[in-house]
Amino acid sequence: MSDTKFSWSLKRILKSAISLDQVRKEDLKFGDFVLVVTQHSTYLLYILQDDFYLVSGGWFDRNGFSPVKIQINGCTWGGNTIKENIVAACGMHLEFSNGIVTSKIQEVIVLNMDAKN
Repeated sequence: MSDTKFSWSLKRILKSAISLDQVRKEDLKFGDFVLVVTQHSTYLLYILQDDFYLVSGGWFDRNGFSPVKIQINGCTWGGNTIKENIVAACGMHLEFSNGIVTSKIQEVIVLNMDAKN
């Protein structure tokens, strides 16, 4: 059986997931900030407790919901395959628990509030 378009896509996803430069949920603490710049918007995430985030920017600003307390499902490669343990990774799309999916992430900046200068 020859490789189909689906199998090639799956191979690319698996290869990408292994070497992904990502911001993992478990690495963030209460009070940290994450700035996510996508192709079309900028989002500011403030880390709360119990896997919740206070989010401003992008779709939420344009629709009058900022700031909103929300969860993050994870990140996708633009389809239904989701990596649930991350908040952001360049080249992926951030998916919020309300079903909003961002355009492709271009840049991610993390400000750890407990970091000492």
